Amino acid sequence: MISEIALKGYYFRPEEIQLKKIKLYAFVLLFSAGNILFPYLCHTIPNGGRILLPLFFFTLIGSYKFGIKAGLLTAIISPLLNNLLFGNPPAFMLADIIIKSVLLAIIASYISRKTRKISLVLLAAAVLSYQLVGGIGQWIVTGSIQNSYSSFVIGIPGMLIQVVLGFALLLTLKDYEFKNDR
Repeated sequence: MISEIALKGYYFRPEEIQLKKIKLYAFVLLFSAGNILFPYLCHTIPNGGRILLPLFFFTLIGSYKFGIKAGLLTAIISPLLNNLLFGNPPAFMLADIIIKSVLLAIIASYISRKTRKISLVLLAAAVLSYQLVGGIGQWIVTGSIQNSYSSFVIGIPGMLIQVVLGFALLLTLKDYEFKNDR
């Protein structure tokens, strides 16, 4: 049963919301709020942000279900608002976080659109892809493979949360569709 869920997946109906639609901005606000509240809660745990990677969770959900536009807007707005409101992520980490968030939005929306399925394996592929590509970028920018590697290892619990909870949330949204009138 678990292997069937992990490998086969479920049919999934991704939505692509047009930029001129009000619903796009409503969803982006909703996902950005989630990307503000979830990190706020996680930062009550020592190193909670680095371990649990909460700032990426709703970017994954928004991108996978509602497409590249919703994902990119959430990926950019969420870290900026978090930094302005709470100082997290710190300014020196902002570029790295935004780059990884944008990578996640691109990769998750692409996988969703191409496969039209939701599975643990597909979500793991999206999460590992943005982390690996973002880690390589971090290594190039900082010149330290050790920083990149340690960021990846520390974030494993957060990646697992993104995959498992993301899968559960996306399963509940799999048949959701809105009327594309506004």
